[in-house]
Amino acid sequence: MMAEIAALKGRLPGLLAVHIGANVSPEVGMDKGYADGFIVDFRDAAARDAYLADPAHQATGRKLVAAAQGGIEGILVYDLDVAGA
Repeated sequence: MMAEIAALKGRLPGLLAVHIGANVSPEVGMDKGYADGFIVDFRDAAARDAYLADPAHQATGRKLVAAAQGGIEGILVYDLDVAGA
């Protein structure tokens, strides 16, 4: 499923990078039970919105939810605007 998310980079304009990996933090318990994750970098909000509407992204999202412990409750989404950083 993570490879499916990574594959969107070549298809969606404005999707700049996909970072995928397992939690490697030494801080015990700070992960709140999340073991794996991914970060997607977008050029702007319009590119993010195109990603959200993309049928391939939505299909992979359904797979992620189905595989997550607790279904949708096992998914954390957090958008961060770093344009001025």
